[in-house]
Amino acid sequence: MSLYEQDFYQWTQEQADLLKAGALSQLDVENLIEEIESMGRSEKRELVNRLSVLLAHMLKWDYQPERRGKSWLNTIKIQRIDIREVLKDSSGLKHQFQESVSTAYEKAVVFAADETGLLESAFPETCPYTTEQIMGE
Repeated sequence: MSLYEQDFYQWTQEQADLLKAGALSQLDVENLIEEIESMGRSEKRELVNRLSVLLAHMLKWDYQPERRGKSWLNTIKIQRIDIREVLKDSSGLKHQFQESVSTAYEKAVVFAADETGLLESAFPETCPYTTEQIMGE
């Protein structure tokens, strides 16, 4: 069994030490590639998840104005801040923002329908919000 399989943390430290030492031929290239790709996917999932929470709350805000409250508003504000942070830390995701919005909107409709008791068909098929509205600009 490899160190990668036995002790992931120790494996990461060893790989970092090998990189620092310039010992490239000793790197576990196959697993390094897998982990780097996984980190990128994780960042994109973070963006989509935050967008889905934001969009669901925006839908709830628009479709149930009588139930608007401080909690919903705070969630909207916090998700916008967190999305800006994700985009700042991983600026390459800015180029995939619209694709991420589309994916997130599908999830948001399911969540908003469940939370409001409305049918999913009550919401627009595609995201009705502009980038500026989503980001609160």
